[in-house]
Amino acid sequence: MADSPDGTGVTLRVVLADDQAVVREGLVTLLGLLPGVEVVGAAADGLAALDLVARHRPDVVLVDLRMPRCDGVETTERIRAEHPDTEVVVLTTYADDESLLAALRAGARGFLTKDADAEAIARALRSAAAGQSTVDGELQRRLVEAATRSTPKRVKEIEGLTAREIEVLRLIAAGLSNTEIARTLVVSEATVKTHVNHLFTKAGLRDRAQAVAFAYRAGIAD
Repeated sequence: MADSPDGTGVTLRVVLADDQAVVREGLVTLLGLLPGVEVVGAAADGLAALDLVARHRPDVVLVDLRMPRCDGVETTERIRAEHPDTEVVVLTTYADDESLLAALRAGARGFLTKDADAEAIARALRSAAAGQSTVDGELQRRLVEAATRSTPKRVKEIEGLTAREIEVLRLIAAGLSNTEIARTLVVSEATVKTHVNHLFTKAGLRDRAQAVAFAYRAGIAD
């Protein structure tokens, strides 16, 4: 990220990939209007997107799941493997639940539907660049359902967690922020952050989106 010329902070460098020309051009225009966002490249398929990422080293790639030559899941996986400093946000009109889950496993940091407004897209891009996850409400429900269907509930997955870490995981799955968890458990926010860090390390989780899926898979959340 570079200094923003508009005084808002840093400029987020973005590459977008969508095989539909109208959608792609519309996104370029929309993102160009957002303060502190610079579109450094636009691609019509996954392979072209990978070339742009290698050339420009963007902060975030906004990628469609359905693309020719190299789909969104494979594109996401390759970006995260070859360019770990670049995050990925999935933007899609329609995707089957297994594709969403595959994109999560591939390393996507955010998930949005194509009817998301400019504010939601900007928030998702900045969250991804900061290492945080953003999942559209409907897509989060589908991700959870897909995770629950794909793997039977296994209590063994949580054997290494403390009772407090399990409680924190349950509250994360319920959608609570660290501040809200601290208020619920009557502890400091710093204590909650410590529990979250231990939980993520023990369970091999990267972000809260994975934590939600893990909680449902392990039978911790309903």
